[in-house]
Amino acid sequence: MIQTRNLLSGYGLRPNKSLGQNFLVDESALQRVVEAADIQPGEEVLEIGAGLGGLTRLLAVKARRVVAVELDGRLIPPLKEVLATFSNVQVVEGDILGLDPLDLMKETDTGQVSTYLVVANIPYYITSALMRHLLEADQPPQRLVLTVQREVAERMCAKPGEMSLLSLSVQVYGKPEVIMRINASAFYPPPKVDSAVVRVDLYHNPVIPGFLLNNFFRLAKAGFHQKRKTLRNALAGGMHWSPQQAEAVLSAAGIDWNRRAQTLYLEEWRRLAEVVH
Repeated sequence: MIQTRNLLSGYGLRPNKSLGQNFLVDESALQRVVEAADIQPGEEVLEIGAGLGGLTRLLAVKARRVVAVELDGRLIPPLKEVLATFSNVQVVEGDILGLDPLDLMKETDTGQVSTYLVVANIPYYITSALMRHLLEADQPPQRLVLTVQREVAERMCAKPGEMSLLSLSVQVYGKPEVIMRINASAFYPPPKVDSAVVRVDLYHNPVIPGFLLNNFFRLAKAGFHQKRKTLRNALAGGMHWSPQQAEAVLSAAGIDWNRRAQTLYLEEWRRLAEVVH
């Protein structure tokens, strides 16, 4: 077990609030994150926000190779100290949002990329941007296991009636499931909110065909931008249509224009995107 406070103190460091640094230190919670990932022999893992290596070292025991990305250069020396005994971990300093997952996961000798998983305790403020970055990669991961803010995890898994742009964006690519909740006391320093581990098993192909994705996201963003309005009025404003045009498109897709965006099923968004296409 890593003594997080002692390690930080030894390097003269303090957690950086602006980077969302809340280190998961509860050993039982860390073990359950690894269990949720269901890492099989020979599989590779991309970890984001490796921090001080609390999760990294457990991943390294299970995976053939771990690529651990950390933005904060101050943490690289203690991270490497913690991981010194593991020859299958590659530490990368950088911003994951500016890095191509495909490049990160390429084998140095062959240049090939096998299937990989993403397992991470991520800074909460990049959740939405990170999900889009990973899911839209040229070769997305096979599975995501992420520790995120509890409310965000629940939003990812929402059903029609409570959908959001985030839940739509995730469920187009895979099936999300909340695995467990983690109390704030399991972190150092404790965040102001509780957390949850969400697992997303990605589909072989997105629910929305690739040629419709642009229209799908345009429509979804327009619908949820003013989600308290009827779909007719929300789409008219967001898509720069007249109310009559919006009503005609919804009618052609077989959708009542009086409904709200959060009530639509994925299949209905698909029909809308097909009509616009």
